[in-house]
Amino acid sequence: MTLRHLKIFLAVCDNGYNVTKAAQALYIAQPAVSAAIRELEEYYGVKLFDRISRRFYITEAGKKFYQYARHVDSLFDQMEKEMRDWEALGVLRIGSSITVGSWLMPEYVKRFSEQYPQMQVQVKVEQSEQLEKKLLNNELDFACMEGVIHEPGLVGEEFLEDSLLPVIQAGAGIAPWEIITQEKFQRQHFLLREPGSGTREIFDSVVQTAGFSVRPVWESASNTALLNAACAGLGVTVLSSRVVAKMIAEGQLVPFQVEGLNFKRQFRIVYHQNKYLPAPALDFMELCRNTPAPPPPSPLAAFSKME
Repeated sequence: MTLRHLKIFLAVCDNGYNVTKAAQALYIAQPAVSAAIRELEEYYGVKLFDRISRRFYITEAGKKFYQYARHVDSLFDQMEKEMRDWEALGVLRIGSSITVGSWLMPEYVKRFSEQYPQMQVQVKVEQSEQLEKKLLNNELDFACMEGVIHEPGLVGEEFLEDSLLPVIQAGAGIAPWEIITQEKFQRQHFLLREPGSGTREIFDSVVQTAGFSVRPVWESASNTALLNAACAGLGVTVLSSRVVAKMIAEGQLVPFQVEGLNFKRQFRIVYHQNKYLPAPALDFMELCRNTPAPPPPSPLAAFSKME
């Protein structure tokens, strides 16, 4: 028994149990319709139609079979439509580092959903190390993250430049945009992102290249927790310039620079080199490249705020 048999049976029923009309509707020969009905009856061992005076009359078994056949045919048609339209109706699985997820990803998803209203977008916001593992296990289609790519088989495309910015509570002894020495920087209490995050990796790499390391008094996966701790005067935090921009503008935190240290970095779209990326995924990536990001704070803006 095949789907062809079901469609022929349904055509006979839908055309008044008339074999000739069913054959015409299906554009096949009348003997092929009769043969298909006979094969169904032989397969199930029941009569689906009574043949009286060269006419077909559906039996009780035929009525029950019709219910099943109609349901199966409907499911098949639904499957055909959804699979053919999968790229517009399916699921897009996106990974996002915590920084990107905090201030970029909501706008990206909003704009994408306007373009693909039927597409379901699932976002996983985790540290970069965990995102790489999910990409390798095909749990994500791609990820937007910062930091260096570690796992072989993953490739990355830069889409936005960013920088980490040290900030401290306003009035804590460092002037806005003051350039302090590395020695003074090392004496601070540090409130840092957790190991395994792209932000922490960039910070550790920069200070280690400069020949020193720091021991944080506070580690957190939450940017908000670090910002609040810094506002409470617990120490210095070093986060994306765009993440700290609001509290700088409000006068709660003061940005500064460290002599000889450059915390610039790139945000990347990362995916497995063998991953098939459907059109919606490629469109989402293009959206990431072309969506204007909020500008980072600048010394001029900070001084204007003070005045």
